[in-house]
Amino acid sequence: MTAAEEEVRSYPFGPITRLDLDPTLVELCGEQPVLRVRLPFGGDGWLVTRHADVRTVLADPRFSRAAAVGDHVPRTVAVGLPRTSMLSMDPPEHTRLRRRVTNAFSLRRLKALRPRIEEIVHELLDAMVATGAPADLTTALTWPLPITVICEMLGVPVADREQFGEWVDGLLMLADPEQAARARAQLDEYLAGLIAQRRVTPTDDLLGELVAGADEDDGADEDGPLGEEELIGLGVSLLSAGQEATANQIGNFVYTLLTRPALWQQLSADPALVPKAVEELLRFIPNSATAGFTRIATEDIELSGQLIRAGDAVVAELGMANHDAEVFERPYEIDFHRERVAHVTFGHGLHHCLGAQLARLELRVVLEVLTDRLPGLRLAVPADQLSWRTERLVRGVAALPVSW
Repeated sequence: MTAAEEEVRSYPFGPITRLDLDPTLVELCGEQPVLRVRLPFGGDGWLVTRHADVRTVLADPRFSRAAAVGDHVPRTVAVGLPRTSMLSMDPPEHTRLRRRVTNAFSLRRLKALRPRIEEIVHELLDAMVATGAPADLTTALTWPLPITVICEMLGVPVADREQFGEWVDGLLMLADPEQAARARAQLDEYLAGLIAQRRVTPTDDLLGELVAGADEDDGADEDGPLGEEELIGLGVSLLSAGQEATANQIGNFVYTLLTRPALWQQLSADPALVPKAVEELLRFIPNSATAGFTRIATEDIELSGQLIRAGDAVVAELGMANHDAEVFERPYEIDFHRERVAHVTFGHGLHHCLGAQLARLELRVVLEVLTDRLPGLRLAVPADQLSWRTERLVRGVAALPVSW
């Protein structure tokens, strides 16, 4: 037995603080890039932190997501994803479902969507400016924007969006299995209702397209028809992924820039830097409060000299991988002129985030419009007085009071 296997440490190692990386994690990963840990739910697993190893775990089919379904599996979240979720599948099932929705996030569609995103951002800022400073940017912009965009794409009624946001929030709780399970059941029931409506009254939104494609299958489609649970699972995955992560990222981006005024001034002076700034901030800011979804090794595999045995659970720390000094020069600095930004914030391999390009588009539009319309944007309270969302899978500032 190796030294890494003899000592098992409880993970996470300490409380999540703002957007900081856990100092214990930073120290340990340099010594043991593949570390045996006791996860909050289900038992022990391997924590992988090096960029190269993380990419291997995310892309190598020998690390299975389908094998990680079940309450007995070591994991960081209270309630694991169901088998019907695309994130819980391996090929060929995963390939079959992903192919159904890939076109919705094509570059052509997103290019056509950009004017509408810009319109929403301007409308939200118009309302904020009209109300006057100070204003909470999370309430005014960071939460309304992504939920409006993804709900319009899928066809979720405007009146239901606030309720939907509460369910997604509960679904991503780290330590409350009852609340997470209840939120999942409510989301499933809600999506089942929308699907039933579209069978009676067809629509041209994304959910309507999925329902029509499933109901009209005549055997000619090599992927086969979508089942009811698969339709619901796809809807929940798209709605939750399109809202929670992006909303928090927008707030975290603005917080990071406003607490480093020189960076905000760079973007205000040179809007052409925004695309590179988005990639660098995606790399620099840890998005998840803890390591990602568990994978199970299906055969013996070696990572950084450590043997991972068949059946072992493995989780990947994306935030640490994005600060790997072997890949990123000066990893703990923000550099908008960085040439190579091979970050893994959106994952890697077959489970690479389907909505990554949509998130990038929303982030770019927000920074372009904010720096243009409100170049004097600043925090309205000292940074150490800001409150943060806790006990959730995705990190985020709870409120962002600003003046301009």
